[in-house]
Amino acid sequence: MYPALFQMKMIILLFIGAYTAGAINFSIILCKILDKDDPRNEFSGNPGVTNMYRQVGFLWATVVLLLDIGRAMGVALISVSMLQMELVPWAGLGLILGNRFPCFHRFAGGKGVANYLGFTSIISPVAAVVSALAWVTTYALFRVPFIGSFVMVFTLAAGILLTCNFHPIAWPGVLASVALICYGHKRNIRELTQIRGRTRQ
Repeated sequence: MYPALFQMKMIILLFIGAYTAGAINFSIILCKILDKDDPRNEFSGNPGVTNMYRQVGFLWATVVLLLDIGRAMGVALISVSMLQMELVPWAGLGLILGNRFPCFHRFAGGKGVANYLGFTSIISPVAAVVSALAWVTTYALFRVPFIGSFVMVFTLAAGILLTCNFHPIAWPGVLASVALICYGHKRNIRELTQIRGRTRQ
């Protein structure tokens, strides 16, 4: 593999590149092209796949999903080819950071779930498939999309750590990515808590 100094230079470059790639929000761009309102001002306020489905329908939501996953797969492929495996999660962190706080869209972006799925599908395809099945199962049981997303993200994180042999360098990148995604769902958690509180009254 490449020398340590080269690896350090590459992780910095790839982190920046991954952030830049993640900062391109396809939901916002497509809504502008379709002459629709900014998805951040509609429904849940999240410029992601679920909100695109609510705003412009299944077709364009699917387009956004495929673009998000494809972009993330590209970042993962480059990272895997250039870095030792335990450093790859840091490129994933850059991708999620860009998606959550995009410099091109006033630092107000999506939640990063689809991007994390696409990224992990290259590193651990089995984990990606299992996480998708887990999302479907969880949604069927609870009918709450973000609970399924949480199960998916934790499954993906476990798959990445397993592929990295639970290397100490990999842990911070994985945990930070998961924390960013979970933080993006704070509004969903708050609303669910309020609904349950009213139900108990």
